[in-house]
Amino acid sequence: MNNFFTANISEADPIISDAIDDEVRRQTNGLELIASENFVSEAVLQAMGTVFTNKYAEGYPGKRYYGGCEFADVVEQLAIDRAKEIFGAEHANVQPHSGAQANMAVLMTALDHGDQILGMNLSHGGHLTHGHPLNFSGINYKVADYGVNKDTEQIDYDELQRLAEEHRPKLLICGASAYPRTIDFKRIGEIAQGVGAKVMADIAHIAGLVAVGLHPSPVPHCEFVTSTTHKTLRGPRGGLILCREEFAKDVDRSVFPGVQGGPLVHIIAAKAVSFGEALRDDFKAYQQQIIDNAKVLAETLSSSGLRLVSGGTDNHFLLVDVYMDGKGITGKAAEKALDDVQITVNKNTIPFDTQKPFVASGIRLGTPALTTRGMKEAEMRKIGEMIAAIIHEPESEDVKTRVRREVAEITAKFPMYSNRYKEKLNEAISAS
Repeated sequence: MNNFFTANISEADPIISDAIDDEVRRQTNGLELIASENFVSEAVLQAMGTVFTNKYAEGYPGKRYYGGCEFADVVEQLAIDRAKEIFGAEHANVQPHSGAQANMAVLMTALDHGDQILGMNLSHGGHLTHGHPLNFSGINYKVADYGVNKDTEQIDYDELQRLAEEHRPKLLICGASAYPRTIDFKRIGEIAQGVGAKVMADIAHIAGLVAVGLHPSPVPHCEFVTSTTHKTLRGPRGGLILCREEFAKDVDRSVFPGVQGGPLVHIIAAKAVSFGEALRDDFKAYQQQIIDNAKVLAETLSSSGLRLVSGGTDNHFLLVDVYMDGKGITGKAAEKALDDVQITVNKNTIPFDTQKPFVASGIRLGTPALTTRGMKEAEMRKIGEMIAAIIHEPESEDVKTRVRREVAEITAKFPMYSNRYKEKLNEAISAS
């Protein structure tokens, strides 16, 4: 009998099955502090694993190039409608496979090859797709960049205006992947208007905060808004474009057939589920807790002798200077030392960094994932103390042993994916 449609992954591919089980354990038994990561609901996971993965649906709801799309249309239209409702947008495209492809589609819509853009410098908190020379954005367009003030480590909007007047960009790009402060989208919109530029706001990191009004929305001030659907929005990995109605057809055309072929209908289904979750009353409380947790974590790290870039945080981000002009350790070393005790962070450059990007002077932290697990201020204080202890004594086996025990104690109180968690035989024996 053909078992193609019935065999579980453990039977069909035990190596991959074991890797999945190992990853469940890694996520469950560790503290996830990478700012761009989060944990999706079981419902979102289930949506991603549906038979919609079998379906090609090139085109858009009601206008497909394939037959058999009636249920794909239901899923995508619901995702579109929910995205528009969340953000108060006139138009939404939910097909981008990633945030980078969402940005590519917008640049394709707003620009011609070789046009001038003004984007935030990657080392000051921007993103690769905002004009980095090795990225499509830096290769295909003329780029000028802006950054943060050296003293405040925050965006200097007067300087941004000066640069906009000097370079006269066709598109001004704002938003960041490592900027812990509130972004003044209204002021940016005014600056762009003054030089005849359009604005693309990349809110990949802060989308969840924007969705519930805990960060000012760019939608009223920017022609285009892009985002990922993971991170604070807590959906599957993918992209999203919001825009004004006047650009809707051009944006849709830029996504398909411009930069993509068939949409990933199973991922769009999962996006729709997560957007539905974002429309629930409890989503705002969750986002507020993210901010509250970040502030407590920031205060704890600062009081432990670590320097926070810009002095603190307004959102879910913390950018921590662990090198401190040679008095500490590199971001690379900090990432490794913390990983050894099952605290996951990523090394990150800080503004005006003297270290190479793969070494870096800082680490980037975020609170969305731990907040999803249910952790609050008390846990953040403890976690901040553990992080500081490791950074101050990265070679101490005594400190590492103590922190590993404390990590295990905290994670045990906040279980997740209980129906997916499988203990290894040796773990079960040692625990008995």
